[in-house]
Amino acid sequence: MTTATVTRPRTVAAEVVKRVKGRYLSPLASLALLVVMFVAVVARYDFASPAQVFLNLFVDNAYLIVLAVGMTFVIVTGGIDLSVGSVVALSTVIVASALQASWPMPLAVGTVLVVGPLLGLLMGLVIEYFDVQPFIVTLAGMFLARGLCYVISVDTLPIKDPVLRVIGLNYVYLYEDKFIRWTVVIAAVVVVAAVYILHMTRFGRTVYAVGGNRQSAQLMGLNASGARVGVYAISGFCAALAGLLLAVQKLSGYSLNGIGLELDAIAAAVIGGVLLSGGVGFVLGSVIGVLVLGTIQTFVTAENLDSYWTRIMTGALFLVFVLVQRLVVRKPG
Repeated sequence: MTTATVTRPRTVAAEVVKRVKGRYLSPLASLALLVVMFVAVVARYDFASPAQVFLNLFVDNAYLIVLAVGMTFVIVTGGIDLSVGSVVALSTVIVASALQASWPMPLAVGTVLVVGPLLGLLMGLVIEYFDVQPFIVTLAGMFLARGLCYVISVDTLPIKDPVLRVIGLNYVYLYEDKFIRWTVVIAAVVVVAAVYILHMTRFGRTVYAVGGNRQSAQLMGLNASGARVGVYAISGFCAALAGLLLAVQKLSGYSLNGIGLELDAIAAAVIGGVLLSGGVGFVLGSVIGVLVLGTIQTFVTAENLDSYWTRIMTGALFLVFVLVQRLVVRKPG
């Protein structure tokens, strides 16, 4: 056996370890945390059906999964979108008020799915072509969308459309008596589409390249500007769709919906392994992050604690994962 033969397996092993440490450590840690937390919660409270409790994590957080998917695209480019919680609220108010005004349901839903991406596109254009920080632009978008909610209505607007009620209330049985709702099916379709776009298309490769090093991406002939604008349009679409899912889940629209949801989406993405500085992240990792937050909520509810404990635990966990990210990406010396 030659020295080269011995060295090569070691080199391959070192490369695998380096790749796992750089890209997969955070999502794998998040997956392990989810398993440990869920098993601990189930063991502590002896739920009658642990499988249904797990499925309920998806049922209760379908809208947040969609929101976190959109946020993943933005953060991978090194950006941030603080407007999504307000866009969720605006979407619930638009669809509910349009239905009350006797609009056809497809037109009401279609309007929401146009307004969200349009707002995202406008913010992306300002960020890219006026060179304004994403934090500032999306903060302005947050205030704008929330203000529009109040202009449309400050009251809770019930949704009585039969199709939307079916989507929000009817069960989709998987096996025996285990079920999800149609909102979870819609969220799953979004996740599959996002995985394909981000990991298997030229646009997705450009998104990663922009987040890693924009100058290098441009030198390779990639459309960095288009990708940077496009991710905000995608985030706006996901926020609009998340608003629709929340509206059918609650069967109402309300201008105060979605307060703080942008922080939940960011936390879910970061806990799931999306690097805040950009260039690294996975859609499925963000989904795991949402499930971790859902498990925290399940624990708080089962323990009969005040709701603010959810925020405290989420904030602490978010800080831990941010620190882990910094330690992983920090260069020696």
